[in-house]
Amino acid sequence: MVLKQYYLGCLSQASYLIGDEATGTAVVVDPRRDVDEYVNDAAAQGLRIKHVILTHFHADFVAGHLELRDRVGAEIHLGAEADADYPFSPLAEGETLKFGNVRLAILETPGHTPEGISILVYDLAKSADAPQAVLTGDTLFIGDVGRPDLMATSGVSEEELAGMLYDSLHGKLLRLPDGTLVYPAHGAGSLCGKNLSQDTVSTIGAQRRYNYALQPMSREAFIRLVGGDQPEAPAYFSYDAEMNRRVRPTLEQSLSRELRPLALDEVLAVQRKGGQLLDVREPADFAAGHLAASTNIGLGGRFATWSGTLLSHDRPIVIVAARGTEGQATMRLGRIGFDNALGFLDGGIEAAKDRPDLVRRTERLTSAALREMLDAGPVPLVDVRFEGEWKQGAIPGSRNVPLHRLRERIADIPSGRPVVVYCQTGLRSSTAASLLEEAGHTGIMDLVGGFSAWKICITEAPDDGLRGSLPTGPAAPGPAENG
Repeated sequence: MVLKQYYLGCLSQASYLIGDEATGTAVVVDPRRDVDEYVNDAAAQGLRIKHVILTHFHADFVAGHLELRDRVGAEIHLGAEADADYPFSPLAEGETLKFGNVRLAILETPGHTPEGISILVYDLAKSADAPQAVLTGDTLFIGDVGRPDLMATSGVSEEELAGMLYDSLHGKLLRLPDGTLVYPAHGAGSLCGKNLSQDTVSTIGAQRRYNYALQPMSREAFIRLVGGDQPEAPAYFSYDAEMNRRVRPTLEQSLSRELRPLALDEVLAVQRKGGQLLDVREPADFAAGHLAASTNIGLGGRFATWSGTLLSHDRPIVIVAARGTEGQATMRLGRIGFDNALGFLDGGIEAAKDRPDLVRRTERLTSAALREMLDAGPVPLVDVRFEGEWKQGAIPGSRNVPLHRLRERIADIPSGRPVVVYCQTGLRSSTAASLLEEAGHTGIMDLVGGFSAWKICITEAPDDGLRGSLPTGPAAPGPAENG
């Protein structure tokens, strides 16, 4: 039996290829939209992908079920409670897919969503009675469980979904043998839970012992526990969940019309008509020179999450990128259903070398330089991390305005004087600086290396009241580990 996990760090998303070598049959579970890797791996092992299964309608990415259907003729399977615009084969409790020495058995496990399922994987060459693994989708994570609030507007309340989740966990998943491998759909950094582990595989026994949400408690206590302190879901989550329900262009179709080089004048014309300029270079490169009113979301961070949070899927996007990375940026936008990229600036920022009137620069400030400024007097400091991160430790005197709230709280940011913005490592603060510049603020300074660099700086210097409160526990949930 073949059982391979594909983990995409930038989305904290896991998908799976399950195959039987004797029959040459394979199934893909929860694929991302760019499906080449599954198709190529299957072919290399002499497998044909005949089935594709979604454990639920994912909200944080657009799944590749339509892509696999059109590319290799795979049959689409959804939970029996699912409702979609395209033909699919429903999978109800107890139903099985069997091919060669592989048997997949379905558990209906609602709670994160009403249509959620988990998949028991049996390697019949080893045992017909005990499953080797269970693919839990967003029902059970490593260290956490799926949040029940994302579908609370679909006619089922958060409390009802939380109750379903308790029943799915205690009535089904926790009854599996302790040695059963647990393969979830997401890991740390995902906003589909609040305490996801960096690990991408565990066992039922380990989760029974160490997962905070699986400890002995009443149904009522569980509902209260999982409903609190959830990270705020980005607006694009509802958009992606709906895209996964309906017929839409494949990623290949979208990319074929998006990857167009645009001359500078064409880019400016798009911008004047309400288009979005997305600069995907790293902060240092962006700071050195960028087109006015462009948004910086670097490819090195949680690009998809922040693009989905800060950009509109209804307005055209033009990408400004380092040469050769334009396709990567467009594809990664496509993973979250943002098929509105018109193309990219031909030649990158060098295309504007003869138009200095169009180019802006962002001042970057080291921690040592910031110390000197603070020694001389107060300086407005804006911490754009999540509130929980800020509470765990911050530069003294800083104001917390989380990045995802920055546009609506522009009035909270002082204007007409220098302002220092910072995050954890310097990725989110570069984005914040670009948003402030776009809003007309001047004198914005981006702290290089963020709070992480500041902690090193103050550790190496005498304590003069600038040390701040340093973290004493785990950071708050959210896509923060990359900036």
